Amino acid sequence: MKVLSIQSAVAYGHVGNSAAVFPLQRIGVEVLPVYTVNFSNHTGYGAWRGPLIAPDDVRAVITGVEERGVFPSIDVVLSGYQGGVGIGDVIVDAARRVKEANPSAIYACDPVMGNAKSGCFVAPEIPDLLRDRVVPVADIITPNQFELGYLTGTEPGDLESTLASVDAARAMGPSTVLVTSVERPDRDPETIEMLAADDKGAWIVRTPLLPLKANGSGDVTAALFTAHYSATGDASVALERTASSVFDLIEATYRSGQRELQLVETQEAYAHPRMQFTAERVR
Repeated sequence: MKVLSIQSAVAYGHVGNSAAVFPLQRIGVEVLPVYTVNFSNHTGYGAWRGPLIAPDDVRAVITGVEERGVFPSIDVVLSGYQGGVGIGDVIVDAARRVKEANPSAIYACDPVMGNAKSGCFVAPEIPDLLRDRVVPVADIITPNQFELGYLTGTEPGDLESTLASVDAARAMGPSTVLVTSVERPDRDPETIEMLAADDKGAWIVRTPLLPLKANGSGDVTAALFTAHYSATGDASVALERTASSVFDLIEATYRSGQRELQLVETQEAYAHPRMQFTAERVR
């Protein structure tokens, strides 16, 4: 499998491509990383250095890859945090060009906007850009529960309303939806869930909730789920493998006492997931 991953990059820590690339490589995926920003660290620190990369420069890098004759062999275009407004058009155009070269390729979009605790943390124009122009052309989207609500204009809460929100998202264009950070009011408060749905049904997986804000864990989740789903065509298997790997990553980070993901230290969890969680069919 070959993935063109268009995301942010940081020198210190693990978010964006700096979180997604290594786990994908560890499960045998060839990754072509294209950077949308090149920051010293993620913005959660409140201070960082380095440039947003101009959309034309990002497009030039992608065009250079295309000129090497690589597009027919790309299986997945993956995108995450979009630092500026113009980058959305570059990503959509790249997905279109890859699909023209390889009609079986897919586009997976992690529509990064924010979360229930912090609200939106991207530029004000980004949420509408994602909703109106990017998500409709994606095959897979991986929003968290907060982002799912924004994209669909709904209020996902319990299982029924979350499934209704997923249906609304799938009606926008994507055939497959992974919802992360699902916090249903009737769940065990010491747990957190992920839900995946496609044409074959819907499944939910439950893991312990750890008291840690793990920047970059969503990027790892989106990358691993996309790769596993693309390889197997089975949302439940992809969900179980991803939940197993990401939980072990977050648990190792929590136990380390460090703020940044222990991405390299936990590499066996990607290559050989313990499969300690079972996805439950909910539709």
